[in-house]
Amino acid sequence: MGIAEGRVVVVTGAGRGLGRAHALAFAAAGARVVVNDLGVGLDGQPGPDSPAELVAREIRAAGGQAVTHGGDIATAEGAASLVDRAVAEFGRLDTLVNNAGFLRDRMLVNLDEDDWDAVVRVHLKGHFLPLKYAAAWWRAEAKAGRQAAARVVNTSSGAGLLGSVGQGNYSAAKAGILGMTLVAAAEMGRYGVQVNAIAPAARTRMTEQAFAESMAAPGEGAFDAMAPENVSPLVVWLGSDASAGVTGRVFEAEGGRITVMEGWRPGPTTDRGARWTPAEAGEAAAKLLAESEPPQPVYGAR
Repeated sequence: MGIAEGRVVVVTGAGRGLGRAHALAFAAAGARVVVNDLGVGLDGQPGPDSPAELVAREIRAAGGQAVTHGGDIATAEGAASLVDRAVAEFGRLDTLVNNAGFLRDRMLVNLDEDDWDAVVRVHLKGHFLPLKYAAAWWRAEAKAGRQAAARVVNTSSGAGLLGSVGQGNYSAAKAGILGMTLVAAAEMGRYGVQVNAIAPAARTRMTEQAFAESMAAPGEGAFDAMAPENVSPLVVWLGSDASAGVTGRVFEAEGGRITVMEGWRPGPTTDRGARWTPAEAGEAAAKLLAESEPPQPVYGAR
């Protein structure tokens, strides 16, 4: 019996990279998997192959159960049909792993509006809509007296936590995913839904250009710290019954390292009980900054 035995799991963007690794890991842990992938390139344009079907075949060849979904989950129709696919094929939905995304990197002054909209659409809207329709199904189940032990795992990034030079659109979308994760965890707990997020680091199509040297594959027999498969065990645990009670949390995962990320918390503060002048406010702020922890550097900053 695997840790996800009997669960029905949807993974978006599961044709390659992290999504593929997650889908295979869930199947190995006993889950029935819906493999979603639009089959597009890094720029969001359709490709000639069907990566979702290749992953599903791999799962079935290993004795698991998997079906595919090729819809655009950043549309209401595509997201709704994703949930429908899971329920129609397997009778239920237990876990949603939001993973789909792509990059269009530019410095902010060179970033076109279309590049901003496309990245925010796929990452942020592409998380929101599957979450919305999955949550609606779980809410209906709860109201019918069949409360689920449901799980959602969202995919953010270090760029969403700290920012990343040349990735203003991506960083904003990934930061938005963190905010949405916290709200969803608070709103959906009453229906038996736990919502968490990961900020993974791994070698994928999205990262191989930016980190070509640091993410090079190791020699034969060495631990490949940048392999996507290293992130999946945490995702499988978060998507299983074993993670009961864990919700509204963010984890970094890279190689053999797992870190619980702690978000904004009040630091040094002062209150004079009256309005400040600009000069007084500046003096007070400078004193508080001297007492505070310095921020972590933005990725790519010098």
